[in-house]
Amino acid sequence: MMAGGGRPPIRGPVAARRLLECQMKRILSLLVAATFIANVPVSLADEGMWTFDNPPRKQWKERYNFEPSDQWLEHVRLASPRLNDGGSGAFVSPEGLVVTNQHVASGQLGKLSTPERDLAKNGFYARTRAEELRCPDLEINVLVSYEDVSERVQQAGRGGANDAAASERRKAEIAAIEKDSITKTGLKSEVVTLYSGGEYWLYRYKKYTDVRLVFAPEEQIAFFGGDSDNFTYPRYNLDVTFLRVYENDRPAKTEHFLKWSPTGAGENELIIVAGYPGTTNRLMTVEQLHYHRDVGNPLQMQVWTARRDALKRYAATGEEAARRASDQQRSFENNIKRLTSQQAGLLNPRMMGKKEAEEKALRAEVARKPETQKDYLEASARIAGAYKEMPKMAKRIAFSTLTPSRADLMTTTFTNPVARLSTIAAALVRYSEETAKPNDKRYDEFRESRLESFRFNLLSKAAIYPEMDEAMLAAWLAEAQKALGPDDPFVRAALQGSTPDEVAKRAVGGTKLADVEVRKALLEGGAEAVAKSTDPMIELARRVEPVTRELRAWLESNIQSVESSAGQKIARARFDAYGKSVNPDATFTLRLSYGVVSGYEEDTTLVPYKTTFFGLYDRAEGFGGKPPYDLPERYRNGRAQLDLSTPFNFVYTADTIGGNSGSPVINRAGELVGLNFDSNIQKLPNRYLYVEAEEGGRAVGVHSASVLEALSKLYGAGDLVKELVGEKK
Repeated sequence: MMAGGGRPPIRGPVAARRLLECQMKRILSLLVAATFIANVPVSLADEGMWTFDNPPRKQWKERYNFEPSDQWLEHVRLASPRLNDGGSGAFVSPEGLVVTNQHVASGQLGKLSTPERDLAKNGFYARTRAEELRCPDLEINVLVSYEDVSERVQQAGRGGANDAAASERRKAEIAAIEKDSITKTGLKSEVVTLYSGGEYWLYRYKKYTDVRLVFAPEEQIAFFGGDSDNFTYPRYNLDVTFLRVYENDRPAKTEHFLKWSPTGAGENELIIVAGYPGTTNRLMTVEQLHYHRDVGNPLQMQVWTARRDALKRYAATGEEAARRASDQQRSFENNIKRLTSQQAGLLNPRMMGKKEAEEKALRAEVARKPETQKDYLEASARIAGAYKEMPKMAKRIAFSTLTPSRADLMTTTFTNPVARLSTIAAALVRYSEETAKPNDKRYDEFRESRLESFRFNLLSKAAIYPEMDEAMLAAWLAEAQKALGPDDPFVRAALQGSTPDEVAKRAVGGTKLADVEVRKALLEGGAEAVAKSTDPMIELARRVEPVTRELRAWLESNIQSVESSAGQKIARARFDAYGKSVNPDATFTLRLSYGVVSGYEEDTTLVPYKTTFFGLYDRAEGFGGKPPYDLPERYRNGRAQLDLSTPFNFVYTADTIGGNSGSPVINRAGELVGLNFDSNIQKLPNRYLYVEAEEGGRAVGVHSASVLEALSKLYGAGDLVKELVGEKK
């Protein structure tokens, strides 16, 4: 799956290791077998996550005789919202109905659940609007307009005396642009960096914060096959959830929505995927890729494995603990599996050879234009020099935080954090310091344009589980102590001579931050209130904040500022050589991908483009109905009611990655024919380069016909089906 959610089965270490080894061998053999040709990187395949200002019209016309109108594209854009829990979705009715994946919504399902009402385990269907459940802290955004502000931002940076000064000037200009946009339009406004600084665009979003749960299936059918089948195909997952956005306590009127296709995707059909892919690194220099391969990815694996293992230990303490930990545990299993495959790609000499050949080809093109060659070579050397310094600081940056998520970020995130209390405390301490500064001097995440969403998440009423927070904080502090040593500044500040268990027990046991009103008082009290607080979790956050800030300052000054200035010059050279035939890396902003519905050849056999309900029951029977191949009761009892030949899941060649989960799969007519939810194992190295369709790389989707079949015949959701197909109730 492409984003987190749900409870993975508990699997033995031997089985897990064998599965990992099998995945590594398959990826390595696939990449070794592939023949890479060093050529001008004009997309010759169904490659690319294209921005709406630069859709691949030429490719669509030449390959598929598809010429969508501007109105078609605008309609798709306005019907394709972003879910800030980390996924994509689609409006599918004029009454604010949104479809996404169950695993995208699983964080909210967990927050809405109780020991007596486990929505992930048992599913949910609101038969009336009054029964729809309000999500505690889900924000949904719709991209309503965009504007090129590249010249303004880049011009501001040209006055800087060095990279760090130039970066500060660009950030100040971005802050001014966003604030001015909010003042004029009232819309959520974000300046997005594309092409590593080659372009800057102002994106304006309509924001919905009243989002309610309409339907979710049992997790056992949404994630049928569990971790064993994750990133594989054939698949049998009804990975779908329906939400509804409200305005003024009424369902929002959504003029732009995608009609639901009852027949769904057919073989060899052209499809378009509109969604919010998270992160790709295809435009990185070879030196940057070497860092990812040798330092960044192994360190990320260490961070995620430590978090996953701590969750497993906590989950093993009881049934309720397992329920609480399930969403994050499944997310970490998912991320670790994906990272293993991405790293396998970087370790393969042929893949790295392709990246080296791409860079060599660009250098050859640049050499024909002396006016850009000097800047390009200087920029490449600057990045290489910066990344030679990064390894000595990487471990400290990864572990010197109370909010561990990624090993390369020093920001605060509220997207389903593992330990909410320490995340809240760190956020309050940082907020109090940053908001005391002028808007253009703050960290990016505390600019005026971001504060409304920040406060919305900080004041979430979702349940907090102190026992889980204590276990996770203690485990993380112990891991930091082990990784950094007892004399490290962060470790000394955090522990003050105590043990990790003692610090976590004292901080969690004495904190009042689980109370929303306490958080609100600290938020409104500002720097003075936070500075005077005797809450032990706030005190812990205050102690480590200077260390975190020092490391972040080093990262921004020595790495990120260099990347921004040098990246802009490299992007200019690439534009001069290839124009905009190369699409920008993914940034969790709206993109268009395309391809065809198609099976593939794997080893000596053929893999069909679709699966069916027949296959679901066959797979369950083949394993004797044992976990993770056990079916929910309604599926065991309802088999005779189903048309078992109905398509269930399907595969297609569109270029997708994490964040695309929940993206609508759309046909020429603009109808929703499926819902993206995964990739197969062959495709996973695509963070660093596109995996050609001929190599077996495929995205995996839920077929639109399977959703209607299950809703109408197993869930008694006739009214929801009528809303989807446009019939009056």
